[in-house]
Amino acid sequence: MKIPIAYNLRNLAVRKASTLLTAVGIGLTVAVLVAALALVNGLRSAFQNTGNPLQILVLRKGSTSELGSYVGRENFGQLRALEGIAQDHSANPLVSLEMVQVINLPSVDSPKGMNVTVRGLSLEGTEMRPVKLTNGRWFQVSRREVVVGKWVAKRYPRAQIGQHLRFGRGEWEIVGVMDGGQSAINSEVWGDVNQISSDYNRQENLSSILVRAADAAAVPSLIRTINDDRRLGMEAVPEREYYAKQTSAGVPIEFAGIFIAVIMAVGSSFAAMNTMYAAIARRGKEIGTLRVLGFSRGSILLSFQIEALLLSLLGGLVGSLLVLPLNGVTTGVGNFFTFSEIAFNFRVSLSTISIGLLFAVLVGAFGGFFPAWSAAKKGILEALREA
Repeated sequence: MKIPIAYNLRNLAVRKASTLLTAVGIGLTVAVLVAALALVNGLRSAFQNTGNPLQILVLRKGSTSELGSYVGRENFGQLRALEGIAQDHSANPLVSLEMVQVINLPSVDSPKGMNVTVRGLSLEGTEMRPVKLTNGRWFQVSRREVVVGKWVAKRYPRAQIGQHLRFGRGEWEIVGVMDGGQSAINSEVWGDVNQISSDYNRQENLSSILVRAADAAAVPSLIRTINDDRRLGMEAVPEREYYAKQTSAGVPIEFAGIFIAVIMAVGSSFAAMNTMYAAIARRGKEIGTLRVLGFSRGSILLSFQIEALLLSLLGGLVGSLLVLPLNGVTTGVGNFFTFSEIAFNFRVSLSTISIGLLFAVLVGAFGGFFPAWSAAKKGILEALREA
């Protein structure tokens, strides 16, 4: 015969103060874990939403990022002639020669400045990406004008329309703000590729070439053709795969969050254990009475274990509620590939909350087992004598 769960709920309600304190302690542990997972989830989402499955990024062979790659205009001309490349409405091949640099800008979080990616590209290159202007206009060719991503405009006071950024050989006027959805594009500054490459004396050696295949079947064929051509000396990777590799920037954050949560979980487990031991010490008469009524030691063990799990689950709900306000909040971390900041939103999803609740249940299961075992071992006379 099992002890009804209503019995456990009543006991938790009677001990309001200790129940609340223990739940808050477990909740803070869960909040740390869920916040770390939500941050990494948002970072991964930003990179996964960057790139087109039909597009290929071409770098110098051996390069791991655009920042450390050099490709020539001669290579650009050779790639434009390859078969299997998509064309625009004017029958021009969709191939974009681009240059990537980083500049330092003071941000709301770091007055001393953070690195921001500057991308030089043609207007054709802007059309190859899912981006739209939310304010202002696009930069004009051969002019010192730039368009900034929406998160750059939000996080950097100097990155506003009408203001100027200083990099290269002079100042660049901000003429527009762009929105790339949830992608990493929002963390970049775009300008004319010829003007930016001229400022950095790299008119002939730029960073990368973006190629759009005519269809999905042409993607592997183009990649093989580029990688196997020794004269080119270049390496082609799917654009999405390139950005997917950059999610490793979130691994240290995820590890740190889990490590801190585990350390806090040890304390929370002992708090739950102390709460349950104190409850058992006050309920000796109840335990003895339950045994007299015919409840087995297994039923009592299960009942107190359930009580500990309910307590921890309450803590998990408290922790999840504490983290919910972070959902959608914009933050940024350093990208080890580009040595610049990538901005993104915290994403508190159902999966992250579920992991937090499961973590809380594990804390409660560990913290409640030994007190529950202690209660179950009590003999009838011993329990009644302690009352």
